[in-house]
Amino acid sequence: MSLIQLHNEQDWNLVKDQKKRIIVMKNSTTCPVSHEAFKEYQKFAEGHENETIYYLNVQDSRPLSNALAEQTGIKHESPQVLILEGDDVVWHASHWNITNKKLVSALDQTKA
Repeated sequence: MSLIQLHNEQDWNLVKDQKKRIIVMKNSTTCPVSHEAFKEYQKFAEGHENETIYYLNVQDSRPLSNALAEQTGIKHESPQVLILEGDDVVWHASHWNITNKKLVSALDQTKA
């Protein structure tokens, strides 16, 4: 599994500059809904070892979370998953809509 934590905008800029599909989750470390969504996200990551999958904890990385909302134009929610192709968000979901099944389906739909 390739699940990598992002901590700040410098981390994000390195990822974004690679110009490949980006899958990132905004996770709250204190919210039970986020906890369940993160377990689904981990299950998804385990089944997609060929993908590099990112996450950030909003309590630890608030400036990065805010920057993602500003750069993507997608209102911040937590938990939230974004799939980006270049600078475009091609799929996003939040709260109970973050499931392994929905993530697999979204990935299949967004593959070029």
